[in-house]
Amino acid sequence: MAFSREKRRQKIKKRIRRNITGTESRPRLSVYRSNKEIYAQLIDDVAGKTLAAASSRDKDIASASGNKSEIAVLVGKTLAEKAKKAGVETISFDRSGYLYHGRVKSLAEGAREGGLKF
Repeated sequence: MAFSREKRRQKIKKRIRRNITGTESRPRLSVYRSNKEIYAQLIDDVAGKTLAAASSRDKDIASASGNKSEIAVLVGKTLAEKAKKAGVETISFDRSGYLYHGRVKSLAEGAREGGLKF
């Protein structure tokens, strides 16, 4: 019997998390995508802290118009700005089992445009 979409994503997420960890100097950029919104945060797994976060529900982003991919680019750029204020330049990208396509890819490209190095 085949996995459901969510079970398949959870299985891929576990496999990715085995190899990717975040440190203070190179935090993990974790992405969560729902049908309507997209969320991203920089996590230091060693200390168990979130260093910066951005989502499509933030006031300045939610007021912007555009499709979901364009808003994901804005979320990536906003997260990059917050990361620079926190003193972070390089990150590890954790796509959380989602395909690197569509909104997840747009968020990553926005973060790169904002100055983060993967």
